Amino acid sequence: MNGKRTAVVIVAAGRGERAGQGAEGPKQYRLIGGRPVIERTLQAFAKHPAVGLIAVAIHPDDEEIFRAAVGSCLRDQLIVVHGGQTRQESTRLALLTLREELPECVLVHDAVRPFADHALISRVVDAVGKTNGALPALPVSDTLKRVDSAGMIDRTIPRDRLHKAQTPQGFPYRLLLDAHQRAAALGRGDFTDDAALAEWAGIPVKIVTGSSTNIKLTWAGDIEMAERHLSFGKNAYPDVRIGNGYDVHAFAPGDQVVLCGTAIPHGRKLLGHSDADVGLHALTDALLATCAAGDIGVHFPPSDERWQGAASSIFVKHAAEMVRARGGRISNVDVTLICEEPMIGPHRDQMAGAMAKMLGIAQDRVSVKATTNERLGFVGRREGIAAIATASVIFPGEVPE
Repeated sequence: MNGKRTAVVIVAAGRGERAGQGAEGPKQYRLIGGRPVIERTLQAFAKHPAVGLIAVAIHPDDEEIFRAAVGSCLRDQLIVVHGGQTRQESTRLALLTLREELPECVLVHDAVRPFADHALISRVVDAVGKTNGALPALPVSDTLKRVDSAGMIDRTIPRDRLHKAQTPQGFPYRLLLDAHQRAAALGRGDFTDDAALAEWAGIPVKIVTGSSTNIKLTWAGDIEMAERHLSFGKNAYPDVRIGNGYDVHAFAPGDQVVLCGTAIPHGRKLLGHSDADVGLHALTDALLATCAAGDIGVHFPPSDERWQGAASSIFVKHAAEMVRARGGRISNVDVTLICEEPMIGPHRDQMAGAMAKMLGIAQDRVSVKATTNERLGFVGRREGIAAIATASVIFPGEVPE
């Protein structure tokens, strides 16, 4: 590395219609390997020793999902700007935010190329001179055909000197900004990449070797291929999380107890702010634990009168939805009821079915057990019931090193 001060422009304002819209939004925010595409892209440059500031051009509607995707880990290194109607305009607006920094070299990169590696970035930076840019590219290996308006082959294009352009494309900062400003003043907004604009502006551009893995995620199939790329050949440690929950409620005068979503006739009831379903309360805590999301009291405070007498299935469904919102899948749950009475065995299947329905999983993934306390302690004295719950959830991605 030659030590030149280098900034980066990430173009991330597109809508990505060709890849389809996922639940996460445009394709730059889609998850691959459990992480947003744009986060992977930004991290690739943030970790490179030559890179200082990173200016990101985003769509005005994407501020919230951008913050959620990136988090706070890169906050000191990022400048965020609203992009324009075209890629070219978004790049120009991002370049303008770097005027105070005045880097020697600037790299312009597509947000949806998340696999630019350290060596590729170094090749581009090293090839940028005082008056020339650098473009990573790969020779064209396929035979190219030009077709006419009727879809018939018009001619075969010689491929011996043809290359497929990639990003990041590097340039002397002042020269690239000046070229963008001149093009904007002349109403020229038709350049498909910065190398084309540089060619128009008379800036020489040197080809450096690109990378076959530096793919651009354009179509839905590209995103599937990226998932395969991330999983291929890795000693993956799947992100399996286990959560535990414990709860206890005392008996009070009444005529039934509610356990694991099932009403059981009994000479007493359980005392609690909701329906006091000790099994579901423990299960709620177990599910919340897999998300590190606190306990049931955080989400449903006992001081809130809305939950007076409420069905505890509300709490379980809320916790399960939190798991799903984070991309998690509930693998199985296990609830153990600790009581001297009532008898649990006759109601076990009904309980398992009720919890399976709340969680949206198969009943054979729900276990309900019961044990006595051998007449010891408050349970042995028949003063109340305790419950222990365990939930296993598989989240996307893998356990980080």
